[in-house]
Amino acid sequence: MRISCEYKTDKFPVSYQMLGVSLVKDALRSVDIDYFNKLYNFETGKSNKETKDFCFSVYVKGYEKKEDIFLIKDKVVINFSSPNYEFMVNLYNGLLKIKDFNYKEFDLNKVRINLVKEKIINSRVVTFTTLSPIHIKDKNNRALEIEDENFTKELNYIVNKTLESYRGFGLKEELKFTPSKSMKKRVVKQDIRAFKENTSKPYYYVNSYAGEFQLEGDVNDLKDIYMLGIGFKRSQGFGMIEVI
Repeated sequence: MRISCEYKTDKFPVSYQMLGVSLVKDALRSVDIDYFNKLYNFETGKSNKETKDFCFSVYVKGYEKKEDIFLIKDKVVINFSSPNYEFMVNLYNGLLKIKDFNYKEFDLNKVRINLVKEKIINSRVVTFTTLSPIHIKDKNNRALEIEDENFTKELNYIVNKTLESYRGFGLKEELKFTPSKSMKKRVVKQDIRAFKENTSKPYYYVNSYAGEFQLEGDVNDLKDIYMLGIGFKRSQGFGMIEVI
């Protein structure tokens, strides 16, 4: 299931990932507080950092960039994807209820929300493009370059964990990942409050990749990956992909 949300605004943060997270939380909280707490909080009051069954991306149309802000001349579109029907129904209903959304000094006015038809996957080899960049890291929390010999290994690791969390079992077979020449490195600035408080640095920098790539594997695995997204930080605005 996929949702596309169009908003009017005069400005939008370049480091928009936490805005997207906040929008998701507000939408879920407004519909079902028990579901929200199950997804984001433990009974002890601590945050639930377990992998989530969704990803999102942001498209900014018609803008002028001024320092760390997009000055919007047209619109902002936030896209969500998940195979988890309960999550998406709650999210959709919550987004419908939020006419005006405020995040720090940014105000978004809802224009429309549309359900988006998914592409059909019936092949073992599929070409995708990123709607939000892919972040892959190793067990030491070190971001991997796409040329690194362990990149595909760690990509398989996180995809396996993602699928396991969603459907109870991981990959049916190992994925073969082939990047195109158009796939380029992208350094994303994240505005994370805890990181800023602990380090006194304004942003957390995330090395990631954007562009076209091929995945080869089990067809049902590829279908779920398409809806869940790929890589780390999917629920923070990374790893949303589209079939081309």
